[in-house]
Amino acid sequence: MSEACGCGSGCGCAPQEPLSAAASESPAPHAEVIASSEQEWPIVSVNEVPITPQAMALEVQYHPAGSREEAVYSAARALVIRELLQQRIAALGLSLQIGPGENEEEAATRLLLEREVPVPVCDEATCQGYYERNRVRFHSAPLLAVRHILLECAPDDDEARSLALTQAEALQQKLSQFPEQFAELAKAHSACPSRAQGGSLGQISKGQTVSELERQLFALPTGLADAPLESRYGWHVISVDQRAEGQPLPYEAVAPSIRNLLQQGVWQKAVVQYLQTLIGAADIRGIQLQGADSPLVQ
Repeated sequence: MSEACGCGSGCGCAPQEPLSAAASESPAPHAEVIASSEQEWPIVSVNEVPITPQAMALEVQYHPAGSREEAVYSAARALVIRELLQQRIAALGLSLQIGPGENEEEAATRLLLEREVPVPVCDEATCQGYYERNRVRFHSAPLLAVRHILLECAPDDDEARSLALTQAEALQQKLSQFPEQFAELAKAHSACPSRAQGGSLGQISKGQTVSELERQLFALPTGLADAPLESRYGWHVISVDQRAEGQPLPYEAVAPSIRNLLQQGVWQKAVVQYLQTLIGAADIRGIQLQGADSPLVQ
C-alpha cells in the first residue's frame, strides 16, 4: 500500500531518559535559575566558568517547553553538562581521534566516555531472561489481505471531510447489505489507484501505511469494518478479507536485537551515573542539579 493513498530486566537494563534530562531529574526552584525579567538570563557558572547569556540564547531554541522558565532551565542544564564534559576533557588532556561524521567536540566527548564510563556487558543469561519475560513482544508481524475505497479530502478542509465521511458512511451501509458490490463501488468512487483492482491492496504488513491508519487497520477482525477509518488522506471504507496472525519468533532470531536493546540501556544508565558524579564534584552555581555523593575516581 503506497503512502500516497494513506495506503524488568534483573541487570537494570531498562532504557533511560535522554542524558541531559536524566542527569538532573529534580528541577531547580525557578528563583535560583530564572531571572526576574524575560529580557534577562540566569547567572550560572561551572567551577567559576560562567555560562554566557549569548550561549543560553542560542541553546534555548533547542529546548521547547510549556513556559520560558522551563525552556531556560533545560538550556542552562544542557550547557552546564556540556561545560563539565569539556572541563574534564581538558583536565585529562585527551588527544583527538575524529571519527566519520564527528566534529572535534563530539570526538572528544566520545573518547572521554570510552575512557571513564565502564559499561557492563549483558551476558547470554540476561538476554534469555529478557526474552522469556517478554515473549509477547517477539512475534512476526501479522498479514492482512485488505480492500478499501478511499474518499479523498485535504486534512485541513473540514467541510470536505464532513462530506467525505457522509459519502463513506453511505457506501458502508450499502456494502453491509450487498458486499459483493465492493469491487464495483471501488472502481466508481475510490481515489486510490487500487480502484483498478477493485480496491484490493494485496497483503499488508505493519509499516506499509501511514501510522494513524495502521493503528486502526490492524485492530480489525476479518470482514467489512463497522465504520469508515480516517487518515490524513481522507476516509477509508475497509474490508479485511484475510488475517494471518504473527508467529512467535525463536530466541536465536531476536537475540542480537535484545542484546543491542539491553546494552543501550546499560550504557545510558552508566553515563547518567557518570554525569551525576561530575555534578557532585563540581562547583555549580545558579542552578540545582542532582549529583552523586562520591567524588570522581581519578
